[in-house]
Amino acid sequence: MQIDSPRLGSLEVPSDRVIEFPQGIPGFEHCRRFTVLEVEQSEQAYALLQSVDDPDVLFSVTTPDLLGLHYEFTLAPEEQALLGAERVEDVAVLLILRRSEAPGASVQANLMAPLVINVSARKGVQKIIARMGCEVTLKQA
Repeated sequence: MQIDSPRLGSLEVPSDRVIEFPQGIPGFEHCRRFTVLEVEQSEQAYALLQSVDDPDVLFSVTTPDLLGLHYEFTLAPEEQALLGAERVEDVAVLLILRRSEAPGASVQANLMAPLVINVSARKGVQKIIARMGCEVTLKQA
């Protein structure tokens, strides 16, 4: 599958690297298929989530553990059904990153809307957490 990303150029993405989000991502419902692209650098702290449906849509993402977070939440039955996940080992969690507009340009992770992906079935959902009722702890180095 060929993607002509304005930011990354022409990319060839094998079909087995495409993740389907059946409901899209809120605000980007027209984007249902994405691929995760690794960023080449010595200390990989993030990856890129590139839309296959709209080459202009690209998110920086990371895993909670790379931020030193232990992050737990419960999926609703309909979210589990969309993912087709029966075992926690089949699921990966990604957090969307964004650069702050404030001076100093810090990077912030969206803890209230993690991406949950069944890596074996290549299905994903964005879990919207209405209020912080999940457990978040920082790991000590």
